[in-house]
Amino acid sequence: MDFKVIVTVGDALMGNPEKLLKIYSMGECILRINGAHIGADKISSMVQTLRDILKGPRLMLDLPGNKVRTRGLSDPIRLSKGEDVLLHAYQVNYPRFFTLLTAGDIMLANDSNICLEVRDVNPDTVKLLSHSNGILDNNKGIHVRGIHKDIPFLFEKDIRLIGSACSEGLDYISLSYVRTRDDIVEAKKLIKGHAGRTPAIIAKIETAEAVENLGYIFKEVDRINIDRGDLSADIGMLKVPAVQERVIESARRAGKEVFLATQFFKNMEQYPVPLIAEVMDFYKTVKTGISGIQLSEETAVGKYPVECVKLVFDVYNQSFSG
Repeated sequence: MDFKVIVTVGDALMGNPEKLLKIYSMGECILRINGAHIGADKISSMVQTLRDILKGPRLMLDLPGNKVRTRGLSDPIRLSKGEDVLLHAYQVNYPRFFTLLTAGDIMLANDSNICLEVRDVNPDTVKLLSHSNGILDNNKGIHVRGIHKDIPFLFEKDIRLIGSACSEGLDYISLSYVRTRDDIVEAKKLIKGHAGRTPAIIAKIETAEAVENLGYIFKEVDRINIDRGDLSADIGMLKVPAVQERVIESARRAGKEVFLATQFFKNMEQYPVPLIAEVMDFYKTVKTGISGIQLSEETAVGKYPVECVKLVFDVYNQSFSG
């Protein structure tokens, strides 16, 4: 079977060797370590645990990339539609972020579930008008379109994680927020400077620039992963279906492996069965010739990770039976 499932490893699996063994026996899996939720100093013990449980697991480290995230919140920020909220520079992982903002900018947070408008900004604080009700907690992504060209491609945490991935001999490094060929070249130089195994690179397609620079990106990598969640924040949700189709076709013509990520079986985070619409969408997506999908929250924190992975392989097999 050529089809692969990228399985994000989190609390739902790390404490349950039996579930990990069941999942790994179902088909070709790549275990994803989400660098956004783990420090470089924790990689070694996590990798060792996975290798102790499984025989020769294929491991991938997904870099957090230059995504601006909340941090250092003593308590979650409760948002009410129509009310202002103050955010401080020390509460984000890139303190210079505020210097790139202007009044009127729209800020999407927490996978675009929260919409905020910049009212007033200075280098230390930003006043935001909330257009949503909700809660903003630590480690939630914040996205403002059009400013990332002024942000370094690799943050310090990415650099440390790359060193850990090389020293631990991981199979893949997934690069987040790739925009140009130069971004991949920068990461390759850094990888080359480390001793140990050289991981293969997966370029995540989740920015408008990456979509426009696909031809150049394909010169540097053999595998891409379309992250539909962050892509929707950058180009708008309604454009994602057409762009996804375009990128898949381009990758197949170029002979590249192409994966898809984000919310395939969102319902199975809480329930043991998917929505019919989720199964239909996945069935049709498999027919496009993708190389695999990535399960994120479904297996990292979901209640039914084993059932979810089994469903993926069952639907895949059903789609090509007869």
